Amino acid sequence: MTTIISAERPDHPDAIALINELQAHLESFYPPESRHGFSVQKLIDQQVAFFVLRADGQPAGCGGVMLVAREYGELKRMYVRPSFRGAGFGQLLIEHLATHALAHGITRLRLETGIHQQAAIRLYERAGFRRIPPFPPYRDDPLSRCYEKTLAGSA
Repeated sequence: MTTIISAERPDHPDAIALINELQAHLESFYPPESRHGFSVQKLIDQQVAFFVLRADGQPAGCGGVMLVAREYGELKRMYVRPSFRGAGFGQLLIEHLATHALAHGITRLRLETGIHQQAAIRLYERAGFRRIPPFPPYRDDPLSRCYEKTLAGSA
């Protein structure tokens, strides 16, 4: 299977479809106050570097990284369509986002995810992320977990 990860505007139709699928999935598990995902417009407004992974030309997943004051990169809107899971695409997206962050002088990644995203939590932990206390703008929420990873190549 040929995979390509390309930079996309979050308002590209493929990106919108992936983001909407993720949002619908999260709405089935979490109340509004425990859903922290950026809208398409907020991804644009916050200048999140956004990428779509295509497998054999089909949009299979997406993810973004928001560079925060040269301190860290925060992963945003990580998602792999269910029919493409198990092929290592989540790991490919994390590696791509980490490479993008390192290219911009960022040596730490952070993320927030929900407790019901068990497959995502396993992916992040296998990728070297360690659980940390909530970081701004997140607060202590029993349905939320925050993670951080220091990137290879950092001092």
